[in-house]
Amino acid sequence: MSASPSPVSAENVRFDPPGPGHWEIDRTHFSGGMTPISTWLMEETVSAGMGRVFAELGVPAETLSMKVVNGFVYARLRPLIGADKPSKKLPPLAILKLATKLHPAFRKRNKAATKALAERPWRKIVADWHATIKPELDRANLAIQDVDIATLDEHDFVHHVETCLQHIRKTSEMHFWLHGYDLGPLGLLIFDCERWGIPPADVLPALAGSSPSTAAPAVALSTMRAAVRDHVAAGGMRPNTLDELRAVSPAVAAQLDEYLRYKGNLLFSRYDFDGITLNDAPHVVLSTICDGLDRSVVHDSENLAAALRARVPEADRVTFDERLTEARAALDLRDNNGPNTYEWPAGLVRRALLETGRRLVVLGKAHAPEHAFELGPIELITLLHDGVGPNADELAARAVRRHALAQLDPPRTLGPVELTPPLEALPPMLQRMVGTVMSVMTQMGMVADPSGAPESRARHGSGIGTTSYVGRARKAASAEEAIDVLEAGDVLIVPFTTPAYNIVLSLAGAVITAEGGPMSHAAILARELGIPAIVGMKDALTVIPDGAIVEVDPRTGSLRVLSVAG
Repeated sequence: MSASPSPVSAENVRFDPPGPGHWEIDRTHFSGGMTPISTWLMEETVSAGMGRVFAELGVPAETLSMKVVNGFVYARLRPLIGADKPSKKLPPLAILKLATKLHPAFRKRNKAATKALAERPWRKIVADWHATIKPELDRANLAIQDVDIATLDEHDFVHHVETCLQHIRKTSEMHFWLHGYDLGPLGLLIFDCERWGIPPADVLPALAGSSPSTAAPAVALSTMRAAVRDHVAAGGMRPNTLDELRAVSPAVAAQLDEYLRYKGNLLFSRYDFDGITLNDAPHVVLSTICDGLDRSVVHDSENLAAALRARVPEADRVTFDERLTEARAALDLRDNNGPNTYEWPAGLVRRALLETGRRLVVLGKAHAPEHAFELGPIELITLLHDGVGPNADELAARAVRRHALAQLDPPRTLGPVELTPPLEALPPMLQRMVGTVMSVMTQMGMVADPSGAPESRARHGSGIGTTSYVGRARKAASAEEAIDVLEAGDVLIVPFTTPAYNIVLSLAGAVITAEGGPMSHAAILARELGIPAIVGMKDALTVIPDGAIVEVDPRTGSLRVLSVAG
């Protein structure tokens, strides 16, 4: 019997809090329409990974929880004690100070924070990332990628799907655990600089040039682009397919194959499995090579750092030097973490899901391969192994409903505002850890800026860069929509970007995101690649006409429409 989807509208869909406390929507990473397996991953691995690193570093909160409500992700910082029974009235400050000093949970976190700030374990984790963690991830990802899944029999294919799910469950938790060690040093730098009277907007440009992994794809693309131009200049034909690109020279063929071996299965467009990889879009690969923009990026980081140092009280300058050095080292891990621990494993899961869908279509259990995205992890294995699960009509109905929910305008918060103890109620080391976490979340755009900046400002956000840019606006609710029509030099306008966007940004003249903050992935990519950008322009997708000629001014964080396409 066919299952017809329930009607979806703002009037008949309830957004109830997913648990006690106050929840804020995270639109810097997910725009809605979460698939069941992504829902499972976020709800399990964020809490596990962040809970582990909070305990290691002495953050006086239990963890960061994420829950999915009608396909939208909401986050809550769980208090260290009484998380499921938020206080309706705070005790006097003196009682709070005594409680945070004597309570065993706070004493344990204070000890961990004191140790972390003295020993600075993020230095070892950053070194381990390059020496062992990333190489091991490469081997694990390649081992799964090298399996020819189309040739697997039923038993071996089920095992492969299970392997993919186990792998991403492990790497996703690692992803969030690592964030304590890549975001922590960045947050400490920002928090201490704010104590010294230096705003984050002045600090972050001094980090530019510290992430070679972010710039690496642009370098690889530029090398192949130069070879193609030399080929055409010598009378050769411009390649129109990847095979024709390989035919330019053995060197280009080897470079392309190596590039796709490590980048082809990255889920670059967004974080959910119904996003796309480079292997799904060979025309994008070809365009980024043949039509991409070569940029000469010169970072003035040392002069900026020297100017910042002069603004720091003399007694604190050694601390500033340490904070800056460690933040620069962490920045490369910050934007290398996601592609290796999430986007690549997620691309491998996507490949397995599409193969699942193709097999289900053959068996009459799905109407389209992409309907496999509607299965949860247990359903997926059960349906493959035993043939028991939702039928084709049910999967189709789920797809319709999920995409309809994604079009809703969800509330930004759920649940009553929680009473939080004032920062001065905590011991000094815990104050620093809380300040670090809040600095990070604010600069990433995950919580409202406490400075009181208006929540939505038409054609205005946080600017990245110093040079204005004029180009054609190309906007889309998802990257997939934009990529198909993006031409070299266009101003790309999307809800947000992933760190893997660096594999396609050579086409963009400038970037605008509706979500995010000065330390979001889009902002870091723009600084590293020398692309003018504005992040957190809340109204970007509604007030800017698609195809209009616009001027992007990153110095003021503003955009001006010069002419509208006829």
